[in-house]
Amino acid sequence: MIVTITPNPSLDRTYELSELQHGEVNRALTDRVDPGGKGVNVSRALTAAGHRTTAVLPLGGLSGELLARLLRNQGIDVATVPVGGETRINVSVVTGDGALTKINAPGPELSAEESAALLATVRRDFTGPGVDWLACCGSLPRGLTPQWYAELVGQVHSGGAMIALDTSGPALLAALAARPDVVKPNVDELAEATGRRLVTVGDALDAAGELRKRGARQVLASLGADGMLLAAEEGNWFGTAPVAVVRSDVGAGDASLAGFLGAGGAGPKALAAALAHGAAAVQLPGSVMPSPSDLRPSAVQVTADLPVERPLGR
Repeated sequence: MIVTITPNPSLDRTYELSELQHGEVNRALTDRVDPGGKGVNVSRALTAAGHRTTAVLPLGGLSGELLARLLRNQGIDVATVPVGGETRINVSVVTGDGALTKINAPGPELSAEESAALLATVRRDFTGPGVDWLACCGSLPRGLTPQWYAELVGQVHSGGAMIALDTSGPALLAALAARPDVVKPNVDELAEATGRRLVTVGDALDAAGELRKRGARQVLASLGADGMLLAAEEGNWFGTAPVAVVRSDVGAGDASLAGFLGAGGAGPKALAAALAHGAAAVQLPGSVMPSPSDLRPSAVQVTADLPVERPLGR
């Protein structure tokens, strides 16, 4: 069982256009509405791969009801924590050249009582026997302090489960001291967290090592089109999964985390699974999560011999 917690979930509406003309009326070629939020996407990808998962979500209003219904229609268990504010709706525009424009709403402000209820739900129902991993993902909504994730990590560990954390900024930095079992920054978030300019794979490896020194047991760092690296006590690995055409990268990092956790959450095999899931996700529309038939594991290459001089963002 892998449980996901998304403190600021959303409905994601995605439009595909041939091109985006600023200040003009644009007509979409396609549009779709998907359940959104990083943890939600992880649960969707896990379900597509045949894993048991429950999505823990603070939900409010009609958009919250629709989000829960869409997830249950996909066979995903939902543990709802009711909140007074309306669940946010995010908009993505994908153009023919693969460029993505996103508008993310701030989401509702959670009260102190709602914040406590969310923590209590996780502690009461999802930190005991039978739960292998909890994946805590995304930005914190208004009303939750950066220490919220750190408190959650401590509660999960006290229950005996392992925890993966995919967030950024002050929330990531505050949580490191609680020793999350894996953190999953992208290259920009890794640079922000360490205050480093990341020019090469070696720079990214050094930055990941710094996060490990601050408390993270593993760092799964997405380097975008340049690949992904895993830094852990057992060793460091780097991998690539070439993609010919990117259709949408919405949720690709979430699919990668799902692949990593579904494959055990440690070591080169889990890194290879993360790469395969991420590469498959970017070739699908909107935030559609890949199924096993979409994966191309033969295209994935993972090595312990890191190309430290390889430049990033080529």
